Amino acid sequence: MKIGYSTITWGGVVGHPAGVTSVKDLFYRSNGDVRHGFSDISLAGYDGTEVFDGNLAEFADRPEELLEALKKANLELVSVYTGANFIYDDILEDELHKVSQAAQLAANFGARRLVVGGGAVRSAGERPDDMAKLGAALDRVVDIASSFGLESSYHPHLGTIVESPEALERLMNVSKIQFCPDTAHLTAGGGNAVELIEKHADRLAHVHLKDFKYATSEFLPLGQGDIDFPGVLAAVRSSGYDSWLMVELDSYDGDPREAAVMSKKYLDELLAN
Repeated sequence: MKIGYSTITWGGVVGHPAGVTSVKDLFYRSNGDVRHGFSDISLAGYDGTEVFDGNLAEFADRPEELLEALKKANLELVSVYTGANFIYDDILEDELHKVSQAAQLAANFGARRLVVGGGAVRSAGERPDDMAKLGAALDRVVDIASSFGLESSYHPHLGTIVESPEALERLMNVSKIQFCPDTAHLTAGGGNAVELIEKHADRLAHVHLKDFKYATSEFLPLGQGDIDFPGVLAAVRSSGYDSWLMVELDSYDGDPREAAVMSKKYLDELLAN
């Protein structure tokens, strides 16, 4: 398996301010310089990276700058992350327009995977048809991604209607999209990452690794929390998946490169066994 690292740690994730009044422009982006992130990720020993759709949009009119930074760092752009609410009928077409832009950018910059999060939580809670709406929207995302030569997968996330194992099961039953487990979000949502990877092994298409500490509810570098990563890797291998493991850490109280190095050292040791 190959190991990559997301650029999210360099500045954390924000939404484009244009999205407040224009849903079609609501891209995610990491708030730091992704080129700095590429350099640090490479120096930490990784071979690939994942970025947000908005970080590609930033370089849409000067792609050579980002492509040169990837080349200089000797990194493969593996995947691009996007997302939307997906349950509100009036804005769905604009959201899917944004997803289509993200997929086109991903393809233009050489990525092969589109990772998708979302499924809004309403102020009054989930309605009976919200999961079906999310599933139907994600099926359209699959088709959009495929039209650009991309494989798509869904990333369960805190703050969406797909936090719990039960919610993930309901979504998998109403959508054809494949599965991107995030070990920390699955754990924080009340699940067991090993068991959920095993349960949805036939849908496994991308993997996000980060640690989680129950006592503090913190996302941490690998090996610093409570997740059973030997079990996670065994479950991933058992599924037949033999591709990219994308390490991700939303934020770090210190040098982001330090966190990347910590996770790489821990993961190398596990993969060597």
